[in-house]
Amino acid sequence: MKHSLVSIADIRAAATRIAHIAIRTPLIEAAFPGLSGHGTSKKIYLKAESLQPIGAFKIRGAANKILQLTPEEIARGVITYSSGNHAQGVAYAARAVGAKAVIVMPSNAPAVKRAATLAMGAEIVDVGIASSERLAKSDELVRRHGYVVIPPYDDEQIIAGQATCGLEIIEELPAVDLVLAPVSGGGLLSGVATAVKSLSPCTKVYGIEPELAGDTAESFRAGSIVTWPAELTSRTLADGLRTQSVGERNFAHIQAFVDGIVTVTEAEIRSAMRAIVAATRLVPEPSGAVAAAALLFHAHELPVYNTAIAVVSGGNLDPALLAQILTESDTL
Repeated sequence: MKHSLVSIADIRAAATRIAHIAIRTPLIEAAFPGLSGHGTSKKIYLKAESLQPIGAFKIRGAANKILQLTPEEIARGVITYSSGNHAQGVAYAARAVGAKAVIVMPSNAPAVKRAATLAMGAEIVDVGIASSERLAKSDELVRRHGYVVIPPYDDEQIIAGQATCGLEIIEELPAVDLVLAPVSGGGLLSGVATAVKSLSPCTKVYGIEPELAGDTAESFRAGSIVTWPAELTSRTLADGLRTQSVGERNFAHIQAFVDGIVTVTEAEIRSAMRAIVAATRLVPEPSGAVAAAALLFHAHELPVYNTAIAVVSGGNLDPALLAQILTESDTL
């Protein structure tokens, strides 16, 4: 099925619509020894989506979708299926408009994300680890209760909302050579790429994915969507990037606007987390560190650049995991 692509007008409208809910996050320069800053010829900036009110970019798309609901739809309540960050985005935006929020969440969702979602007043329904199980349970509850679905990624209004991240990047640094964003279901990457390429066609845009959940990289190479089983994608520490396949609408935007997709290892993700904390004092969750990991360890797979931006998509992680990773020694 051919899907229409989100326009720059859609993205600008979304930016205006969500301005009172999502913040305009800063670009923070990261001096990585031997790679950027410190007398090198390169500059790397991190787009700090971890500083959003919910600690992740997902608030952008959720707010853009929910703020366009009718009063009748708000009265019915909303539902989504998420491992954590989209859950928080939906819960936050639903609370802002006075709508009930129901979240179908996998049993292996991080406790910190579950607690934050509950704290925002959402109701959580637990299922197994497969994204297909979350979708099936959501469909069942919609049939029983009439909730309005707020998809995590495969939706034009969600894409337009996430695209406001890319809009901000080009507005602040129009001469950027390379933009990198994490990819799982594809909401962030498809949105960022659409905004960046619409305003700066010469800027290269790459998606970054854990190699243990590399379904989008395989799909990009094959030219059609490939699905991985949950037992494979659930292996990665990057819990926000465990989706089994990229969304159809997202893939259409990725094919139109993305220049390449690179995968990174678990050790590289952990090392990138330490490097980000040391260079900027930002605290990234594993999913939020993959783009920086590609810059740190996969320069040979990326275009030559003078200025690059890596999106730190979120910072919601368990303090114990952060302490563990920060005290590890690099072996790369």
